[in-house]
Amino acid sequence: MSLSFEEALEKVREKLSGVARVPPSESVGLPSALGRFLAEDVAADRDYPPFHRAIRDGFAVRSSDVVGVPVGLVRQGEVRAGAHFSATVGVGECVEIMTGAPLPPGADAVVMIEHVRVTGSQVEVLRSIGPWENVVRKGSEAAVGSVVLRRGRRVMSGEIGLLASVGRDPVRVFRQPEVAILPTGDEVVPHEQKPQWFQIRNSNALTLAAQVRAAGGRPRPMPIAPDDEESLRRSVREGLESDLLLLSGGVSMGKYDFVRKILSELGAESFIQGVAIRPGKPLVFGRVAEKFFFGLPGNPVSTYVTFELFVRPALAMLSGGEFLRPVFLRARLGKPFRQKHGLTAFMPARVETRDGDPVVELVGWQGSGDLVGVAAANCFLVVHPEQMELAAGAWVDVLPRPG
Repeated sequence: MSLSFEEALEKVREKLSGVARVPPSESVGLPSALGRFLAEDVAADRDYPPFHRAIRDGFAVRSSDVVGVPVGLVRQGEVRAGAHFSATVGVGECVEIMTGAPLPPGADAVVMIEHVRVTGSQVEVLRSIGPWENVVRKGSEAAVGSVVLRRGRRVMSGEIGLLASVGRDPVRVFRQPEVAILPTGDEVVPHEQKPQWFQIRNSNALTLAAQVRAAGGRPRPMPIAPDDEESLRRSVREGLESDLLLLSGGVSMGKYDFVRKILSELGAESFIQGVAIRPGKPLVFGRVAEKFFFGLPGNPVSTYVTFELFVRPALAMLSGGEFLRPVFLRARLGKPFRQKHGLTAFMPARVETRDGDPVVELVGWQGSGDLVGVAAANCFLVVHPEQMELAAGAWVDVLPRPG
């Protein structure tokens, strides 16, 4: 019996949570940490910012001096980013300051350059300000010793910058899981080979390898397994030596679809045998001993979608992170839509901003074999089972398409 989308997603999370082990860790340089999951908490090595920092060009002042304006102050010097002003700003005094520079002792605010008139060493302040205005206070971003990144956090470009800022290089990350990718089917030939008119190139393995890398895993592409039980059995056994096995094709109920039979003979526990989604309904998920596998439908769009919905969250857990559920955003529907199936549908679409609102429209695609449609899309329109008919302008869910 097919599970609903939510039931299937929860089943994957539940089964992985029950047996998934914490992967070993290793120390790598920051450039190599991109896309990996932290194996340690990372703390601030000093206060951030390490000083009261000006966020505007202007004049550092004592706010009590500029309660009543206009008021004249005496300029005592200047300070720029990368330098410091060691003297104390006294009553009736100010120091010219640049964005990013440390606030001089005695000052507690910065008057913007636009709000003063300067004549020689005389500075007339035209607008009053309060304490710490136009200043980021020392330690307000992070206090020394405070945790700025938690164990299990995925390291992306912003995290790389933060790790560099706190001087953490190298950094300890979890080992990337190896993901075996096993394409199946007599109709499939290597992508670099010219197919005969009744054959197709092996696009799924290349797509899945790219998706695995983007999700933080190490792809292990395997040779195409023909629709022959003995050959497929050997390939499945070999694939189960990796941390995760992805099978592409052969999971339907056709005469030559042997994947389910072979997995059963190998003692597989089957947790999912179909999900009420379109595309991707024949999805299979299970475990042989301690190794998990996904049987993904062979049609390219089905393979792509089921990876993003179910495999990507699973890979996050196998990589040392948390189960990352797909994130749906909201947009207005550009044109009316009607569906005949009571399934959760994921259809290639484009979302653009119109009159201040995100608006989503389907791209022209011909079903689950149409990669041209996926390439034209920047998201998937998500239509839930109860949404049989949707009017133009209705707010709907969209699943962003990863880059």
